[in-house]
Amino acid sequence: MDSVNITAQDGTRIACERYGEGPPVILVGAAAGERALAGLLARRFSVVLYRRRGGAGAVEREIGDLALLLEAVGGGAAVHGTADGAGLALAAAAAGVPVGAVSVYEPSYADGLGRVHARVLVVDGGSSPAGTRRAARTVAAAVPRGRHRTLTGQTHEVAPHVLAPVLEQFLDEEVAGG
Repeated sequence: MDSVNITAQDGTRIACERYGEGPPVILVGAAAGERALAGLLARRFSVVLYRRRGGAGAVEREIGDLALLLEAVGGGAAVHGTADGAGLALAAAAAGVPVGAVSVYEPSYADGLGRVHARVLVVDGGSSPAGTRRAARTVAAAVPRGRHRTLTGQTHEVAPHVLAPVLEQFLDEEVAGG
């Protein structure tokens, strides 16, 4: 693991951790399993993990933070997020931030999904509440290049070792020109 520090436009330092070598993937947020997911994905990808700043009125600031991270890792990196982090990843893509592929697990809804030009994989857990699963399918249908996948037996607390191979396959398609 390497530590990376990026300075946001307002002077705030954003601490990041980078794992592995290969095509870049940014994990948005600080969900419980993200460090484990980063370790699994680092076998084939350069994974950047950072903690979001959050707070009132933070979406625009956080989109700016994600844009800075993308610039730092070379632009066009794939982005993955869970729940609110998924919503942020989708909002950034809709705002024109130059993301590569976007994968999201049980996303909170984001506005402007029709403006997302990246390939998007929306994943949910088969044991998650029906409303969460419906929302995931709705998001996938609203994104022009979206697709949906359900992970049998998973809940909102998805097991990293179950999610990682699904993300690897999706990201491999992006690297291959998918």
